[in-house]
Amino acid sequence: MRTDVIDRPESLDTRAVTTGSSERRDRPGAATRRRRWFAGALIALMAVLSIPFVFPTLWMITSSFKPMSEILQKVPTLWPASPTVEAYGEVFRLQPFAQQYWNSLYIAALVTVGTMLVAAMAGYAFARIRFPGANALFLVVLVGLLVPSEVTIVPLFRFVNSLGLINTHWPLIVIPILGAPAVLAVFIMRQFFLGLPTELEEAGRMDGLGRWGIFWRIAFPLARPALAAVAIFTFLKSWNLYLEPIVYLSSKDMFTLPQALTQYVDAYGGPMWNVQLAATTLTVVPVLVVFLFAQKQFVQGLAHTGLKG
Repeated sequence: MRTDVIDRPESLDTRAVTTGSSERRDRPGAATRRRRWFAGALIALMAVLSIPFVFPTLWMITSSFKPMSEILQKVPTLWPASPTVEAYGEVFRLQPFAQQYWNSLYIAALVTVGTMLVAAMAGYAFARIRFPGANALFLVVLVGLLVPSEVTIVPLFRFVNSLGLINTHWPLIVIPILGAPAVLAVFIMRQFFLGLPTELEEAGRMDGLGRWGIFWRIAFPLARPALAAVAIFTFLKSWNLYLEPIVYLSSKDMFTLPQALTQYVDAYGGPMWNVQLAATTLTVVPVLVVFLFAQKQFVQGLAHTGLKG
């Protein structure tokens, strides 16, 4: 009897403690509320910090629908008072803008594909093929990152002129693929291939694959994250190329978009701001859309490259 009297209160206390602890677990605690407030404050802060980057683009798009008089008024406005699409019609009337748009598009596409292939092969060779002077040769390749394009533009122009390729798109395609602009892509691909397990190559050799078969069937398909990063920044660099088209091209039918944007001027040489803003909007917005959809692959590609030596 004494044992029952003693045990019963203990069992009641135990159940009370268990019930109370489960109720505390069910209720969101102060730490959870703090995390939610912190996340909300961080989102609000990032939204405020993004204003200097988003506002110019938004103003460019909305101002492309304004007449010239409204753009030049003393107190600028964000939204057009009397929207008009006249500037967009002038974009195609004053220049062969559709042809120039196609020029930039196909040049950027060819440069992107060519750079991906060349950089993948070169990066795999530097990462996986052991040959005398490999590190020294790779160091020489990296020196290309330190040489500004303005330094080499004159000798390249003389070389291209000697081949009779001035006012053609060949210099804008071949030089970026085989020259200094592709050095960063080679570096990214090399760093990625250094991280691949050697067991994959050994398994490929056991299946009878040679060096090319291992690269094309095993290494290259696995390098999709790094290739995505290379593709994005190569396409953007080619799309925005400005100095080289000015040097190599002279006719409007051969112009690319960055060069074409400078040609929208009035009879006195002054810029036609509404037309330039409309042309720039047509040039920039598709690239922004592509980047917004592909930024995840871009970040993952750079993260997968690592910094392995």
